[in-house]
Amino acid sequence: MIEIQQKNASLPEINQEMIQFGVAKTLSLHEKSSVDVTIRLTGDDEVRKLNYDFRGIDQTTDVLSFNQNVLDPETGRFYLGDIIISLNRARQQAPENSHTVNEECTLLAVHGTLHLLGYDHAEQGEKEEMWKIQGKVMKHVLDKFQEL
Repeated sequence: MIEIQQKNASLPEINQEMIQFGVAKTLSLHEKSSVDVTIRLTGDDEVRKLNYDFRGIDQTTDVLSFNQNVLDPETGRFYLGDIIISLNRARQQAPENSHTVNEECTLLAVHGTLHLLGYDHAEQGEKEEMWKIQGKVMKHVLDKFQEL
């Protein structure tokens, strides 16, 4: 199950179906379709606080991923982790990347999912592999959700 939380009414409403599709496609490509993930769409303040609390970095960022890797005793399903997305940053970055805000949020969710699956982009080879997968998933997303 892919749960999406968006509680801040002052931020733009996001196409959650698009995000769920992108994350589900990413998980499917890695044969992890039966895992659970939570995605929280929030603002810069919450992301900055989490970034400081968990990483010691006192600034906001576009996406954070927190691995859980536990078996949920209530559902019996594997809980992969949490992805936190700053809608403020997504709105800012979207035009810079020639995306709609929905496309940018979906890309950030896919990116976060790849981190939960163990991908990183600290080195060039890792980055190329991660970006290749992101591109492949986003092609599927854009084919399904043609935004004008």
